[in-house]
Amino acid sequence: MIDSAALKYRVDRMRQADLERIMKIEEASFSAPWSMHAFEYELHYNDAARYFVVRPQSQREMETARGGGKQSRPFWVKWLEGKTPVPVVHESNVGYGGLWKMVDETHISTIAVAPEFRGRGIGELLLIAMIDESQAIGVKLVTLEVRKSNETAQALYRKYRFEIVGERKNYYSDNGEDAWIMTTPDITIASFNAGLGDLRAALFARLAA
Repeated sequence: MIDSAALKYRVDRMRQADLERIMKIEEASFSAPWSMHAFEYELHYNDAARYFVVRPQSQREMETARGGGKQSRPFWVKWLEGKTPVPVVHESNVGYGGLWKMVDETHISTIAVAPEFRGRGIGELLLIAMIDESQAIGVKLVTLEVRKSNETAQALYRKYRFEIVGERKNYYSDNGEDAWIMTTPDITIASFNAGLGDLRAALFARLAA
């Protein structure tokens, strides 16, 4: 198994201190961006929500997180469980994503990467983190909406076995564009997790520092 602490980036829980930078990415990424108030509500009042950020990771942080190379689970899981100290926010995040728990599935509410960091696997790292979180909280499916014109995002989701299961007409308020509804198969079954493991290994090899 790849030592996930040796990556160029790490995934943390989103915090209030992240929001100023997140708003810059949000406004650069979406024609109808969420407001600061919307993010604050999600962070502080929506008990069904989980939000994450990706940060560049320094060599010193990687060596500290590695702890002798004995980790067997994703490093963000250990941080979330309090097994290692949560790092102080001192550098900018370069991407973020969030989900809502809805009965027996999670709904990915947002995912975005700063324009200057796109194409580096950061969105894929966030997607893996959110699938991991979905498995940790015991749901069976992950679902999301995506613009019909956003073929790049659709390709990433298909890579992780999301399939189109429906559509939402006039879903996007900025231009009335329709959305595809995309959903995974059961994320608890062995075949899904075997594929996820292979994709994780390939991405972590790409992101190894």
